[in-house]
Amino acid sequence: MVNNKVKPDWAGDDKLSRFVNLLIQTKPIYSVMKIQARKVLIKTAEKNGIPWRETRKAYEASGIDQTLTEVANPSITYPDYYQVPFHAYDEGNLCWPAAFEAESATHSMALRVWPDEVLTWQAAQDRLRSSFHEVLAQHGPSSVHDILDIGCSVGISTRAIHDYYAQKQGGSVRTVGLDLSPHMLAVAKVKDEGGRISQWIHAKAEDTGLTDSSFELVTMQFVIHELPRHITEAIFKEAYRLLRPGGCLAMVDNNPQSPVIQNLPPVLFTLMKSTEPWSDDYYTFDVEAALIRSGFEPVVTIASDPRHRTLVGRKL
Repeated sequence: MVNNKVKPDWAGDDKLSRFVNLLIQTKPIYSVMKIQARKVLIKTAEKNGIPWRETRKAYEASGIDQTLTEVANPSITYPDYYQVPFHAYDEGNLCWPAAFEAESATHSMALRVWPDEVLTWQAAQDRLRSSFHEVLAQHGPSSVHDILDIGCSVGISTRAIHDYYAQKQGGSVRTVGLDLSPHMLAVAKVKDEGGRISQWIHAKAEDTGLTDSSFELVTMQFVIHELPRHITEAIFKEAYRLLRPGGCLAMVDNNPQSPVIQNLPPVLFTLMKSTEPWSDDYYTFDVEAALIRSGFEPVVTIASDPRHRTLVGRKL
């Protein structure tokens, strides 16, 4: 059966969506939702062998503050959209708890993609990343030497994309991770034990300050659902500027047309919306049209796993 719904009923301006948003805007209810959303993630993680609490405690005892000083850009002014409660953290990504728990949350998220299959969290994470890389192998640039991973968080996506192309092309790859959270970048730098990543940059994705035409590939992995659409469009234009002719912007993110996403149980989609402030903007956003307006063509969209889609736009 063909799915003709372009978005879930719980997103946008539908009646169900308005009701859910009203619940979220009620502070006592929101406080409960935030706690429950964390419990769902932690429970999923720990019952599958992901050491959520142990990992956080290890980072807390690691003396990572010095690394924060090394990566932070003191001239950054944080935009309003980035200073809202996010992922159940009152300070969003601008705090240590978010950075210390991001790795565990990412591994937990991968497990939820294939809930009916018996997978270790390592296997689920590898499969999630490989599904993105397989689309790039077919529709990405023919040759990749310089990669920018926007919204790199704690560097899981950055290291995965670097290793994929380094293995594919014999190691001749320069990869840069960029994020607006210095806390996330500090963890990313600590985790990059072998120094595989050339640079970790603390900057706005919509105004990177990087040189024109300096990359063949720009990636955004599970990023744009966390942004208001006008910022996403600004990032598309910045990515276009940064790419060389023939280069590609490639993204993987939640698929509004996924039956799994559209049919999430009410408890789950309500909890998810309570921790994702830009959900309605994302699920009603024509990403392909925005890419074309930014100069990209052709634009390829592929359902790369049961919950996510990969989009690739080329700079001709």
